[in-house]
Amino acid sequence: MITRQFGSEVRWMLRRPRTLIGLFGLVLVPIIISFGIWTAGEDGGGGPGLGAIIQGNGMVVPIFTLFLSLNLLLPLVASIWAADGLAGEAQHGTLRGLLVAPVSRVRLLFVKLFGLTAMSLFAVTLMAVVGIIAGTAFLGMNGMMTLSGTTLSTGEGLLRIAFFIVLVTFQMVSIGAVALAVSSTTEHPLVVQAATMTTIIVFQVLGQFPSLDWLHPFLITTGFPGLVDVMRDPMPLNQIWDSTLLAGCYLLIGTGLAAMRLITKDS
Repeated sequence: MITRQFGSEVRWMLRRPRTLIGLFGLVLVPIIISFGIWTAGEDGGGGPGLGAIIQGNGMVVPIFTLFLSLNLLLPLVASIWAADGLAGEAQHGTLRGLLVAPVSRVRLLFVKLFGLTAMSLFAVTLMAVVGIIAGTAFLGMNGMMTLSGTTLSTGEGLLRIAFFIVLVTFQMVSIGAVALAVSSTTEHPLVVQAATMTTIIVFQVLGQFPSLDWLHPFLITTGFPGLVDVMRDPMPLNQIWDSTLLAGCYLLIGTGLAAMRLITKDS
């Protein structure tokens, strides 16, 4: 029963035109980045962080692309899916039927959360796979150069990419859970998207003020830079763990608030 609901939710999400358009847009990002660095030649490298090692290092493209997209693009996509999950259903009148059905409302929430998780994992993996292909085609591949100056084998590099996919997906789902909480309070999907993206932008702005150091550990965006540690050799786990733990807190809070709202929501 529950597996059929999970499958039905994912199929329903994949049939929506905005989902397909969003996935197409995400796929274009690594291609554009790889092509842009390739056309820039030697001048395409340089700069701090991942930008300093990406020239001629195609296996860095998926991590570089996902890291950049995590700041705005991936949260936007997650908010769209979360908005459609509850607010979109309410707008079209289908949520009322789901609420009066003899099915636990908490189960309904977890079906929506599963759909969000499955689509997030699919989107992030798709971007990474296209990034590997585009990066290899335009920039070449001879292992993976790290920020520590060492070169990992192709197999080790693929494992790092797979680990980064999991980390980014978890961050994306955590943001989506908060968006689901907002989605459970309104019938307007645009309100959910605007609220989520405004929060992400405000968090990033607040993170730039040293005087607000006491607040930074509570902002989910504060943990994003630490994820780049997957590109160090050996890989330090402290910042990665802190970022994942913070995202987990947002996931629990968002899911809890959404559940409370659905349980008390009038059918």
